[in-house]
Amino acid sequence: MADTAVQLTGVRDVDNNESRTPVSTRMSFSSLRRGATVSFHSINYSVKMKSGFLCKRKLTQKNILIQLNGVMRPGLNALLGPTGSGKSSFLDVLAARKDPAGLSGEVLIDGAPQPPNFKCLSGYVDDVVMGTLTVRENLCFSAALRLPKSICQREKDEKVEGLIQELGLSKVADSRVGTQLIRGVSGGERKRTSIGMELIFDPPVLFLDEPTTGLDASTANSVLMLLKRMVNSGRTIILSIHQPRYSIYRLFDSLTLLVGGRLVYHGLAQDALDYFSQIGYTCEPHNNPADFFLDVINGESTAVALNKLYDNEELDQEQLSSSLKGIEDRLVEEYKNSSSYKQTKSELERIVQGQDYSTRPKSRTITYSTSFCHQFNWVLRRTFRNLMLNPQTSFAQVSTTILLLGAKRLLLLFFFLFLLLWKSMAASENSKMLHEYISGYYRVSVYFLSKILSDILTLRTILAIIFSCVAYWMIGLKASAEAFFIFLFSIILVSYTATSMTLAISADQTVVGIANIVMNMIFVFMMVKKHTHKALFYMRL
Repeated sequence: MADTAVQLTGVRDVDNNESRTPVSTRMSFSSLRRGATVSFHSINYSVKMKSGFLCKRKLTQKNILIQLNGVMRPGLNALLGPTGSGKSSFLDVLAARKDPAGLSGEVLIDGAPQPPNFKCLSGYVDDVVMGTLTVRENLCFSAALRLPKSICQREKDEKVEGLIQELGLSKVADSRVGTQLIRGVSGGERKRTSIGMELIFDPPVLFLDEPTTGLDASTANSVLMLLKRMVNSGRTIILSIHQPRYSIYRLFDSLTLLVGGRLVYHGLAQDALDYFSQIGYTCEPHNNPADFFLDVINGESTAVALNKLYDNEELDQEQLSSSLKGIEDRLVEEYKNSSSYKQTKSELERIVQGQDYSTRPKSRTITYSTSFCHQFNWVLRRTFRNLMLNPQTSFAQVSTTILLLGAKRLLLLFFFLFLLLWKSMAASENSKMLHEYISGYYRVSVYFLSKILSDILTLRTILAIIFSCVAYWMIGLKASAEAFFIFLFSIILVSYTATSMTLAISADQTVVGIANIVMNMIFVFMMVKKHTHKALFYMRL
């Protein structure tokens, strides 16, 4: 098992930076288990933002990351900083998951340029597990799509079982993960399941964006202890974290402190306190180092400004902001003049020596380990299972259909058509689908066909046939086979149209609430404009 080769060649699709050049990447589980060294060179990232009113809108450029340089080796590498410091953006840049527009600089893996399909070779932990499935089923889904078909099913099952043991999920392996309507596993177990989804193919680098968010102190500590055990076996883990407790901080091997998208420290976590002491900031003996660093950037600097405020009541908000900005600038300059920074720069120069930048890949690709048919089989099975086990679809939509069976004839037709449209307003699965697509689980066409086929068969065709067979004869419509089948065909077509429209709208929206508002506006315009006056007339009968 350990020496089984992972072949990521075959059919290839690409993302938005379309490139049809096939990418061949061959790695063994044993080599993947060894963590990679990630170096970043002069990273700058900016976005264009619109400001002003509609008639006078201006594009302004906002710098998110500014001149970041450093090296992250196998171990637990933490990105720390206050809210808005650029931690998540920096993590996405390292993971090759940021839009290249506005991005400059280089990220090297073991001294070589990132492969075009690096985001498929690395692991990026996100909370995208399917809540209606069990822990084991989620891990098996990841193994089926991210491990090549050259690995037999028995080996994949052994891989899943070994991972369940390693993650400490044996007791809940056959329990559902849980949704808003289904009671499932705990928050820590859900997080470990998400981590297992990425560890299934032993990535050289594992990225986590604030893995302790939403977890209590004890659960957060257990998750970080799990990550520490992983790095002891040679993995490279890079995570962003906001304000860890001391028991978590002491697990870090390296620490990167960010403020306003700039570095104020990058080096060994155990040397950070000595560095800040050298530049005039001494941590009290019983203070949490992570809290102390944030206090230096925000808390302590604010206290200095407030002292000035008491001494001089005329100090306004602009002067207060200027004082805080001055402290940030000082911290950045102190780091640039430090021996740690100079040592990092010299190491980066050694890494780039002899690199041929003319061979650097010009685009990013998405590679797949399995064929179209294999992906379609697994995604379709999961989609069907999710629909059947989700109470929101299996109970709510059927019950609302039954409730309308007693309405008057034409008024029933109006309300039933509106119901078909309303039933199609399912919550968007954009975040889950995008994560799995970018990570190389399956093609977009596989997801779309699976979604359409499962939705049409279970929620549109079957329900429309059952409703029509019952309602048509109960409300006394024309008693002929021809009229009945015309009625049935019309109902099915309306249902299909509503499904297609909701999929089209959700594909353009990332926020579920906005997608629902847009769908409501369109459906109300389509239905009410033409039929409301008729409905009101028949309501008087």
